[in-house]
Amino acid sequence: MNKCKTCWAVAIGLGLLSVTLLSRFVAVGTIEASVDGRVSIDVTPVERELVLEEMRGLLEAVQTIIVANNAGDLNTVAIAARKVGLTNMDPRSAEFVTKLPADFRKLGMDTHSRFDDLAIDSKTFESTEHVMQQLGELTGNCVACHRAYRLVTNNME
Repeated sequence: MNKCKTCWAVAIGLGLLSVTLLSRFVAVGTIEASVDGRVSIDVTPVERELVLEEMRGLLEAVQTIIVANNAGDLNTVAIAARKVGLTNMDPRSAEFVTKLPADFRKLGMDTHSRFDDLAIDSKTFESTEHVMQQLGELTGNCVACHRAYRLVTNNME
């Protein structure tokens, strides 16, 4: 009887360990420290292109916001910011996002959320100075992300 209890305890323990390790891999993805001190995130070439496409979209929005803000066109500022906000995120990335490190995801979601805030505030405050202050704080997320992470592909596709 004691042997059976021990076997069950070991089986349950191994099962929990397996689930924990599997969920950690699925939830966090494959990451490792790189030689430059940043965290390397292992992605497929398709996943890498998805992230780069999103970053280009963010950079295009920043450029549009700066030009429109300098022209005093806060309506275009709001449209550009809203375009890259949380509500307009690419649905193709939902499954892939779960593979990314939690801190990377948190920074990304905060960035998209800040674009939403910028869209709202540009209409609410109607202040080009406020837009530039928010944009400066928002792009701090971009700098922090590029300082902390790098995408690597190991020809996984």
